[in-house]
Amino acid sequence: MDFLCDIMEKEFGKRGIAETEVPGCILDNLRPGYGRRPYQLEAFRRFIVCCNNEFKGRPGTPLHLLYNMATGSGKTLVMAGLMLYLHQRGYRDFLFFVNSNNIIRKTKDNFLNQQAGKYLFADRLVIDGRDVRIKEVANFEDADTENINVKFTTIQQLHFDLNNAKENSVTLEDFADGRIVLVADEAHHLSAAARGNGRLLGSWEGTVLKVLDANAGNILLEFTATMDYSNQEIAGKYRDKLIHKYDLVQFRLDKYSKDISLVRSSYKEEERIIQALILNLYRQELATELGVNLKPVILFKAKRTIKESEENKARFHGLIHGLSAKAVGKVRQTSTVPVVQKAFRFFGVKGLSNADIAKRIQAHFKEENCISANNDKDTERNQILLNTLEDGNNPIRAVFAVQKLNEGWDVLNLFDIVRLYEGRDGSGKQPGKTTVSEAQLIGRGARYFPFTLEEGQDPYTRKFDDDHSNDIKVLEELYYHTKEDSRYISDLKRALVDVGIYEDGLESKKLALKDGFKKTDFYKSGRVAFNRRVKRDYRNIRSLADLGVSRRNFSYMLSSGHGAVSGVFGDIKEEVDLTGKAKSKDIPLKDIPVHIVRYALTRNPFFYYGSLIRYFPNMGSLSDFVGGEGYMGGLEITFKGAEDRLSQINAQDYLPAVSGLLDEIETGIKSHVTEYEGSDYTHDNIHNVFKDKEIRVPKGSERADGQVDMVGELDWYVYDANYGTSEEKQFVEMFARRFEHLEKKFNDIYLIRNERALKIFSKGGRAFEPDFVLFCRKENGERLTYQVFVEPKGEFLREGDAWKNEFLEEIRKERKTLRIDSEKYLVTGVPFYSKADENVFIRSFEETLS
Repeated sequence: MDFLCDIMEKEFGKRGIAETEVPGCILDNLRPGYGRRPYQLEAFRRFIVCCNNEFKGRPGTPLHLLYNMATGSGKTLVMAGLMLYLHQRGYRDFLFFVNSNNIIRKTKDNFLNQQAGKYLFADRLVIDGRDVRIKEVANFEDADTENINVKFTTIQQLHFDLNNAKENSVTLEDFADGRIVLVADEAHHLSAAARGNGRLLGSWEGTVLKVLDANAGNILLEFTATMDYSNQEIAGKYRDKLIHKYDLVQFRLDKYSKDISLVRSSYKEEERIIQALILNLYRQELATELGVNLKPVILFKAKRTIKESEENKARFHGLIHGLSAKAVGKVRQTSTVPVVQKAFRFFGVKGLSNADIAKRIQAHFKEENCISANNDKDTERNQILLNTLEDGNNPIRAVFAVQKLNEGWDVLNLFDIVRLYEGRDGSGKQPGKTTVSEAQLIGRGARYFPFTLEEGQDPYTRKFDDDHSNDIKVLEELYYHTKEDSRYISDLKRALVDVGIYEDGLESKKLALKDGFKKTDFYKSGRVAFNRRVKRDYRNIRSLADLGVSRRNFSYMLSSGHGAVSGVFGDIKEEVDLTGKAKSKDIPLKDIPVHIVRYALTRNPFFYYGSLIRYFPNMGSLSDFVGGEGYMGGLEITFKGAEDRLSQINAQDYLPAVSGLLDEIETGIKSHVTEYEGSDYTHDNIHNVFKDKEIRVPKGSERADGQVDMVGELDWYVYDANYGTSEEKQFVEMFARRFEHLEKKFNDIYLIRNERALKIFSKGGRAFEPDFVLFCRKENGERLTYQVFVEPKGEFLREGDAWKNEFLEEIRKERKTLRIDSEKYLVTGVPFYSKADENVFIRSFEETLS
């Protein structure tokens, strides 16, 4: 069955969708850094393509679409971006509804509270040159025509209000009189009773569809992480509505989540809890040593009832109060869990005794550091604490719950879930309802805690997947603690695979440097050049041009009464272009009264001195920016209009013209500003960077074939296998054919596959890990080594990675030279290799090495 998302790919192609521009009304108005992940940009692009194009299979009006996006992937942020875009398209009224008051409170914080850590928008919202606010309304009689008016409600309350009219509540007429956008979070609840076409008019779903159908201009946007494609009725219902699918499987494969580990033991409940507490302390101490600000949280899960959970909490406080060195020592002596043994080795190096460990755990898990999230009263009272667990001033270390946290809980620093009950509820090979619920909870807890340890690392993705022995990997894992029960573990794994967070389709491969290469002088003393990501240095910025801002004249059309009437059915060729008759006049900015220029600056906070000095640290004062030749003083405005108007330009004309120029300058600066940049090149020893390692590849895939029969016999290929893509293997085959030409020019030639060992950074600070690094060394009076970055890329991937190709071209043109001891290294690159353009690549490759 083709869904709408599949139909769009066939109609426009992945490339066509990827080339769709995401407008500034979205990107400029979301919180800096938000909304830039590839799948989030695709979510925006798909909506824009769907709205602006006619195609076979396009849904009709009123428009009804579904976004199936993984928990933690930023569904609420995509909602915010689409609301901004729809405001630009003329929509003003938005109804946000969900199944739970819990999520309503959290979403209000995201949308309305600028002080909240998870607030989604920029400090100032500007759409089409106008300031816009996000405004909460009780009903749409309170709405205005300028801002984004949002009513927040639950689906239950909406159903009640529409079926029991009362003063100040929304009515069906509200939705018939004007266009409204309905935004449904956790939308799978709308389909809980879906049968046939799902239009059950007495149900919640029926209420929503009545609202949608009230006006042909209405839009319904549903968002859910849970989509039961196996249910034919639900799949049929969403066939023409599913516009974007980015599920947990892909989210995890793209490394945006924690990894999942099941910690199973035969311990009784008390020892299982102590074991989890020891791992919690290990993470805390390790993070502190690494300079990572982390407070790891544990969730203690009860099976069915609030009473069970409260009893668990009471027993836990008793355990903490009486925790002794003897209890810790028992786990130290008897646990065979590798990560627990690793934790105790770490404590030993730090000189922490069993008594020290017990005291630190007691200090962290005092009664005031634990919270219950079981009934509605508790959840409401503790909502702020539960949704700000990452904040530095939040004291909570342990959460006790049954089911209340399964939806709408955004927490990044949950690292352990302890199952405080035993047994399974599955039948046969199918996991039971409780086990499925547990798997969903694990999926929510797997949100990644962002951190970096060195320049150039992406804080929001896993970094140690290919380095299983690295202690730091514990900061990228969620541990689910359970009693050893093979049947239950099998059920849980099946449920985890079903929800997409657990994937066992990878296999480990050993990748070793050949012994012959390790004996070479090049391995022992050779160097590899690279750069680092560093904070952008603006000290050399002394003008607008230094930031890449265009100095062309800003054009401003003077208002006038000139106009015309055109017949609707007239010949297009006969139309008169009134603007073509306009005259032009260039006026330098320094000739415009300075008080008008300064007043225009005060209307835009971007041009306050405190904001500008960040980009122009050499600017002495705002007067320098206004009059300086390299800043505004060297700019002109081209006024256009009838001849009589050009002779009468006044202050009322100057102010909007200067404001328009400032908007253009602001856009230019923002489009060229990055937080980071690539540093100058540095170097390290080859043997420090490229080492034996273990990698993981999909079982049975093209990558799982290591091309051993070929590369194993090649002295110049330094690893014993090539677990690359088909395009990467084809490049090695091409290189083998061309090798005889190269060995006539060079004394030593070594091709190294870069398995995430080496990063380089563009001028904008973007990290790039080239697939191969080629070294060609020759002796000609002095020793010269060419270091060449190579990136094979299949045709279907080229468009999305075009910036990498441009980066390689920059490196090729610059041909950076480093002198290291008595040797010269020339760092360069070549454009993408593809089998389809192999001859073009070869010519460029040989020119680069000439």
